[in-house]
Amino acid sequence: MSHQTAILLSVAIPFAGAILIMLSGLRPNVRETITILAGLALFLVVVSLLPDVAAGARPSLTLMPLFGGVPLKFAVEPLGMLFALVASGLWVVTSIYAFGYMRAEHEHDQTRFYACFAIAIASTMGLAFSGNLLTLFLFYEVLTLSTYPLVTHHGDDDARRGGRVYLGILIATSIGLLLPAILVTLYLTGTLDFTPGGILAGKASTPLTAVLLLAYVYGIGKAALMPIHRWLPAAMVAPTPVSALLHAVAVVKAGVFTILKVSIYIFGLGLLQSLDATVWIQYIAAATILIASLVAMTKDNLKARLAYSTISQLSYIVLGAMLAHDSAIIGGGMHIAMHAFGKITLFFCAGAVLVATHKTEISQMKGIGRQMPLTMTAFLLASLSIIGLPPFGGVWSKWYLAIGALEAHQAIFVGVLMLSSLLNVAYLLPIPLQAFFGKPADDGHADAAGHGHVPPRYGPRIGEMREAPWPCLIAIAITTIGCIVLFFAPHPLVALLQPIVQR
Repeated sequence: MSHQTAILLSVAIPFAGAILIMLSGLRPNVRETITILAGLALFLVVVSLLPDVAAGARPSLTLMPLFGGVPLKFAVEPLGMLFALVASGLWVVTSIYAFGYMRAEHEHDQTRFYACFAIAIASTMGLAFSGNLLTLFLFYEVLTLSTYPLVTHHGDDDARRGGRVYLGILIATSIGLLLPAILVTLYLTGTLDFTPGGILAGKASTPLTAVLLLAYVYGIGKAALMPIHRWLPAAMVAPTPVSALLHAVAVVKAGVFTILKVSIYIFGLGLLQSLDATVWIQYIAAATILIASLVAMTKDNLKARLAYSTISQLSYIVLGAMLAHDSAIIGGGMHIAMHAFGKITLFFCAGAVLVATHKTEISQMKGIGRQMPLTMTAFLLASLSIIGLPPFGGVWSKWYLAIGALEAHQAIFVGVLMLSSLLNVAYLLPIPLQAFFGKPADDGHADAAGHGHVPPRYGPRIGEMREAPWPCLIAIAITTIGCIVLFFAPHPLVALLQPIVQR
């Protein structure tokens, strides 16, 4: 298979999968078979590009012109390769999880759900492999629009309200700030291609360059930098599989991936290091890390707490991009993968608790570890990875970010990272500890809202143990193991990302 064919298939396979899923109609077994086969095919195609990209090749594919002579262009470089591997691989795992979750919850419109999911993954692939800013912007917008039906899936007032906030903020920031920044960049440079070393150096005055940087950072609303962050908690009204992949991996990582890519290939690290505006954004990112963690501590709803945790963790990557030194950039890239595995596991566990017990509030989950030991053990292990403790992968991205802060002579941000880890301990570890050692507030058969306990349809049921359906547990096991594997095998990630900081 040629590189060009692989690039085209990486976008075409999930789009074709969405069409076939829609045609499957009311045949759930056919629909789910198509979903998993499309996911596996996509992952294999993406993996086929890895050896050559790791060896230094930069496959590209240029299609039709879009605007002002700028074409629809794809180019595979190491950062996009990493993002595509994470998103395509976790699509397979999340599909397995969704089979158990959606059936156990008897969710409506499952065909539409899986079709929109596939379109979202296709747009993520297009974004990851984009060769210029206009191509990236096109798929960035498709990702927003394709995930809106997923956010509003339940169709109730809360879902519609959350969907309005989600769509309003993301569209307003991208059209109002990101698109003008792209057009100004085209005017100044005559190109939008992602170029090693950047394209803006020497093309504009320092004040204009600073304004452009702020427009990009806040125009990329999916990065959820405060105060452009409310869309992410609002989107937690979506079903848990949506929260897990699209709001722990695809959507939010599309935001910070875009900030990294713009920092490296549009501004260039040298230019960023010379701008005072870069320092301002470093402090905004540090504030977001700490404030979001403090807000997370106040949330009793589990998904809301995890949402604010994600806002905090995303700003690790923004901080790494703005530090603009080699180790910080590598740490930011690594955090895309490290955080993805840890946070998707936490969301999977939150959904498993909902399926098995219909509990959503942390205060209701005391003693639940005796009923769901597998789920809560996975929650504990993933929490340790998010905190950044060995032997879990989260330690390495934080390590590289700390080294990058020292390289930039900004030791204060090492302190921010350390304080953030302590706050992670404060809002994450009490959940599994209370689950295993707390005294249940009730008999476990009804939640505070009066919903009766609904045992899973085909999860393990041994003694008091009442776990979620097997597909949910299989997915949880895979991502939890991933957190551990990433600790013992970080070197391939470092080797893959090293070329993006070579000048």
